[in-house]
Amino acid sequence: MDRVKDLSSKKAAVIFTKSSCYMCHSIKQLFYELGASPAVYELDNDSNGREMEWALRGNFGCNPSVPAVFIGGKYVGSSKDVIALHVDGSLKQLLMDAKAIWF
Repeated sequence: MDRVKDLSSKKAAVIFTKSSCYMCHSIKQLFYELGASPAVYELDNDSNGREMEWALRGNFGCNPSVPAVFIGGKYVGSSKDVIALHVDGSLKQLLMDAKAIWF
């Protein structure tokens, strides 16, 4: 869990993913289209990926475990949560407040 907390607080926007997850790809693309450059950690390509996945499930309640999105060091949610924030217009403001984007 310490590794997840450490990684999730290093950049304004962080996404934990798996390379085979289509929703992970969609969320990454949404962030790129909004002008953010999130840190992306693919759990299936990380030697500590299994432990990080368990930490995401157990300590943050991520189910499914990916995508797990952190903005400003705080857990925002999974794909459905991020999409809901985008639809209601608050995702962009969260990214601006965290200085992940500037406009």
